[in-house]
Amino acid sequence: MELSGATGAARFIRVNARWLAGGFLLTAFSSFGQTFFIGLSGADIRRVFDLSAGEFGGLYMIATLGSAATLPFLGRTLDIMPGWKVARFCLPALALACLALPLAPGIVWLGAALYLLRLFGQGMMTEIAYTEIGRWFAASRGRAMALTAMGLQAGNALMPLGFVALASAGGWHWPWFGAAALTLALGWPVIVKLIGVERQPSAAEAQGATGLVARDWTRGQVLRDPVLYMLLAGTLAPPFIGTIVFFHLGYLIELRGYDPLAFAFAFPVMAGTTVLFSLACGVLVDRFTALRLLPFYLLPLAVASLAVGLIEPVWGIYLFMMLLGVSNGFTQTIVGALWPEVYGLANLGGIRAIVVAAMVLSTAVGPGLTGLLIDRGVPLPEQMLGMAAWCLAASASLALASRAVMRREGYRAAT
Repeated sequence: MELSGATGAARFIRVNARWLAGGFLLTAFSSFGQTFFIGLSGADIRRVFDLSAGEFGGLYMIATLGSAATLPFLGRTLDIMPGWKVARFCLPALALACLALPLAPGIVWLGAALYLLRLFGQGMMTEIAYTEIGRWFAASRGRAMALTAMGLQAGNALMPLGFVALASAGGWHWPWFGAAALTLALGWPVIVKLIGVERQPSAAEAQGATGLVARDWTRGQVLRDPVLYMLLAGTLAPPFIGTIVFFHLGYLIELRGYDPLAFAFAFPVMAGTTVLFSLACGVLVDRFTALRLLPFYLLPLAVASLAVGLIEPVWGIYLFMMLLGVSNGFTQTIVGALWPEVYGLANLGGIRAIVVAAMVLSTAVGPGLTGLLIDRGVPLPEQMLGMAAWCLAASASLALASRAVMRREGYRAAT
């Protein structure tokens, strides 16, 4: 199925609206378990539970590590039952977590609520979305992944505004009550209905696909495959680097003497470039496949890391946020479409759960590790030069991994 131009894109969206909307909403509702949304309550949580910033950060890290450890087991359910059945359970669990956070009577319950938010929000919402989209689409997998990933960008843009409005009207508890109500009243019935019908790629679509699908690997085979760790060396860089910069934002503003509004005005730049390059990358993935683009997708992040490390004037912030948006757009689409090309479809849920767990783990470890280096006298800008070197070395690792996969699966060297 060859789709080109605005007419083809519109037709693609119209024909596949229910599945694309389901994936979009799943990633949008993952916002309630993302760091940016939970962080909006950080000051109030520390005040209510009398926690220092370090104590709250430690509790958050433990909860995140717990969710990363659980995700590989829960993600396997997507290999034994339809995605809509998994969503039917996970969405109410997410709503329960939203209620549990503001109602927690003590530290233990607070930690449990954070664990559930990270597991069912950041973890399972994106896991269901990307696993199902990866299975449902063949020739147009890249575009489908790009449109699905835009749900998180919508959440980044809209959820904080809703949070501030509700918190201003009734206190910090009310945004969480609103999140639970929205999840139960809208997310649960609508998402389950949208993805309740399985999509099968048509024969013509599959025949004309440039998208690759590998032979089916088991989870045990994947864990013993050296290529997995070569791929993780690169695919973990974007979540790790993005998390540490935003986590240490206050430190960076103070270190460089920036106006805090400089970063605030730079966020729309990041959001706009993320959406633009996610859509562009979707077209490129459908044309060239994710494997063939893989060696190049970390280069914008390498330049972004250099910008933080070397450029002190405030315009460097805007360059960094623009390049981070480019990197985010590439990452969401390429990494989302990658795993069927490497390990097939039969056990995609369990395999993706391993990868997502590793990414969640990196977001938990990153702030603590870099914070320790800052305490030892290594400022973040110097660390970012090391991050740039990591991106370049990882690009070489991804090139080797890409060639290895294409050779062993018998893929053609070029389309």
